[in-house]
Amino acid sequence: MNKIYFLFVFFCFTVISFSQNTFSVSGKLVDESSKLPLESATIYFSKVSDSTVVDYTISDKNGNFNFKIKAIDYPVKLKVSYYGYLDFKKQFPSIDREYDLGLINLKENVSTLNEVIVQSEIPPISVKTDTLEFNASSFKVGPDANVEKLLKQLPGVEIDTDGKITVNGKEVNNILVNGKPFFGKDGKIVTQNLPAEMIDKVQVTDTKTKKEELSGQAASDNTSTINLTIQEDKNKGLFGKATAGYGSDDRYESSLLFNYFKDTRKISVLGSSNNINSVGFSMDEIFDNMGGGRNQSIYVNSNGSFGINGMRFGGNSGITKSNMVGINFSDEWFNKKVDPNGSYYFSNAISENRNRTSRTNLLPTGNTSTNSESNSKTDVTGNSINFDFEIKIDSTTTLYVSPNFSKNKTLDNYTSKATSFDSTNDLLNENTTNNFQQDDRSNFANNLYLYKKLKRKGRGFSLTVDNENSNNESNLNTVTNTVFYQSGTPNDSRNQNRFDTNKMDMIRFEVGYSEPITDSLKLTFETSFKTQKNRNSKQTFDFDSFTNDYSNFNDLLSNEITSRNNTFNGSVGINITKKKYRFNLDLGTDFLNYDNQSIYLGNQTTIKNNYMYPNVTAYLSYKLAKSKSIYSRYTYNVNLPSAEQLLPFENLANPLNTIIGNAFLKPVETHNLYMNYNNYDYATRSGLYTYFGGNLRRNQIVSSTVYDSDFKANTTYQNIDQTYNLFTGFSFSKSLKKEKRTFKYGFGIGMNYDFNQGLTNAELYKAKGIQLNPRVNLSWSIDDLVTIAPSYRYTYNETAFENYVIDKTNTFRHNFKIEATTYWPKNVVLGNDFGYTYNSNIANGFQKDFYLWNVSLGYNFFKDQLLAKVKVYDLLNQNVNATRTITPTAITDEENTVLQQYVMFSLTYKLEKFGKKKDNNRIIIH
Repeated sequence: MNKIYFLFVFFCFTVISFSQNTFSVSGKLVDESSKLPLESATIYFSKVSDSTVVDYTISDKNGNFNFKIKAIDYPVKLKVSYYGYLDFKKQFPSIDREYDLGLINLKENVSTLNEVIVQSEIPPISVKTDTLEFNASSFKVGPDANVEKLLKQLPGVEIDTDGKITVNGKEVNNILVNGKPFFGKDGKIVTQNLPAEMIDKVQVTDTKTKKEELSGQAASDNTSTINLTIQEDKNKGLFGKATAGYGSDDRYESSLLFNYFKDTRKISVLGSSNNINSVGFSMDEIFDNMGGGRNQSIYVNSNGSFGINGMRFGGNSGITKSNMVGINFSDEWFNKKVDPNGSYYFSNAISENRNRTSRTNLLPTGNTSTNSESNSKTDVTGNSINFDFEIKIDSTTTLYVSPNFSKNKTLDNYTSKATSFDSTNDLLNENTTNNFQQDDRSNFANNLYLYKKLKRKGRGFSLTVDNENSNNESNLNTVTNTVFYQSGTPNDSRNQNRFDTNKMDMIRFEVGYSEPITDSLKLTFETSFKTQKNRNSKQTFDFDSFTNDYSNFNDLLSNEITSRNNTFNGSVGINITKKKYRFNLDLGTDFLNYDNQSIYLGNQTTIKNNYMYPNVTAYLSYKLAKSKSIYSRYTYNVNLPSAEQLLPFENLANPLNTIIGNAFLKPVETHNLYMNYNNYDYATRSGLYTYFGGNLRRNQIVSSTVYDSDFKANTTYQNIDQTYNLFTGFSFSKSLKKEKRTFKYGFGIGMNYDFNQGLTNAELYKAKGIQLNPRVNLSWSIDDLVTIAPSYRYTYNETAFENYVIDKTNTFRHNFKIEATTYWPKNVVLGNDFGYTYNSNIANGFQKDFYLWNVSLGYNFFKDQLLAKVKVYDLLNQNVNATRTITPTAITDEENTVLQQYVMFSLTYKLEKFGKKKDNNRIIIH
């Protein structure tokens, strides 16, 4: 408790210190001739030495502006920029007191000559309504820089070692190019591949859903979107990269990214093939596609799972060989009335893994232990098609349609052997398994949203139709043998073929109407209906040695479940949008019912129920200053138990665990609360972010397991009175820049407290857990010469139990990482990534710590179009994958196959072909 108190005091001290030594610089802008105020003019401070933007603001409707700026001990220049007027400039030796500049008269930029060419400086930053816009040409980057390097130059923009982007402390979750997605919305392909010289503007707005965007509602999320606009002359051309590499132990990599731009049309093709646990498109100039390399955390080992555009490839521990090809298309048709965007992906991933697990089972009657080894090979082939169509039917009506289709086939080979012992090391049971399974899954989903603007501004009608239809067919051949040693229970031997079919059909309708009361106050009325039907069928056949076929129907392991859930909702919302704050409250009622049926051993069981619960969503966003804000969100919702949890028939599929449902389960009620405070100061390039939140779950559904003397489990489900989770934390970052040298540092801590309850052998226990995650990171760089970035993270976990077999558990983990990059001599890039991990509580026989050191050496030649590279993964040959997981029922130590040391030689070809850059600073007046 003293640790938590100390951290709280330290946090408060940091907040107070952050707000000290602030001065005001104010004034009023008017037209020199008419003396009318000038609204939305851009006013900014920049360093005299290198023109770096220090801070900015805009004038209000009365022409007033007021900087709240921290003390500055170096010369700065104040500039005022307004379209159609000459710039106003004033220099300050420092900012160590308050300044009132009074009335500032701006002169119109006009001439009586027939034609005059006027040099006009475009302001580096401007604010247009709710959009923060950076002029890319005002920020210096190298000739071959990508968008990521450009973003790092923008004030208020931070990119951490994992590639996460924040603007003024708000996370960026959506990156667009000319207003459209570019191979997914996460933006990593864009930021690491799009040349910075193509960019005209970088626009930052609050992230909106399509519904909020079309209806003109304020953003409800607390994240940002970056839109990159392409220079007009660069919007015709092509660029791309192609990489091929081969290394030791038959490791290989290859990738291709090709992009063609022509006005509104954009066509992109990508493809990759590798066996180094990589998606193939990090495209980092240091480590490229290296699995576990830069921009991939080495705190946790690569596990063969990766993703792009929200799709997962691989998905298993071990080493993954993957192949993928995709195409993305966007354009504007019929005089910009139809805005299409679509993509297609084909993927194949083969993962192989060897697992070794040691588990201590925590039971009120005494601990048991289970040791197991397994081998698996999973082959996943997938096809995915995604489309977005925005259709402007007329000036007041817009239709958005987003159909998505995917089809996947999975082949899985799995073998395992497991043994369980009691506390005296006497054998309880043994199990061997040999499975081959084929899954065929298809899914179709579509979102249709129609919005009609009515005559009064803010008044509108909307219709939403969502549907999803999925079908999964599974064919499992399983050979298992389970031996019981203590109770005399007959051994369980199976040689079976099982067909599983899972079908789901869902459709949802929503009708909405919005009515403005004032310019800032709006009422919304919505009603919706959702129905979902699920059908699950299991048919099991035993092997008949006489016919040499799976022909004996096993009714004990066969069943059919059908369920239908209906939700009807009506809600009223109030929305207030002011310059300083946004508030939204939706109050509604959910009418829920389910109808679940099962057929087992010829008996039909039906369970029906009806419920009525409130539905509440509220959020408040308050802007204290230009980059200082508070955000809070609260939701209350209810989730129904699944049919498998409700229906009281025996599921005997697992010979070591029999599961039966509970017909008396109640729905789970969940309260969620989240709050944050964000403060970013441009003058000192320092930011503070703090957050608090939690959730309370009533009638939480948990598994209730009873073990017999052979450690064979019998499981059902029960409602627990309540469980909850609380979390809080803060982070602070600061950037210091002097000429070409930049030093950044940051630190923070995350704290989490859990209260859980559960049942083991029908006895109720309580578990209270706390997790602490302090961290610190540094970065020192000299432009185009060297960058060194060390970081450290400490993780502490402690859980206290009541009415349980043990009283307390605690573990800690150290993670240290350092990245070093040098760009000397010319055309040579050397990268070193070194990481160390120590886990305090790994069991004997598993390695507690490991080092991971990756090295890359690259050389650019042929006018920087070719990059030759040699990379060494795991230089010290230390990589392991040993983890410990502690739950209220078990302590599990696990080790999986990991990617080990290899050397890779590769060659990358870069293609860029664009028009010449226009001079955007020349304005011709006739």
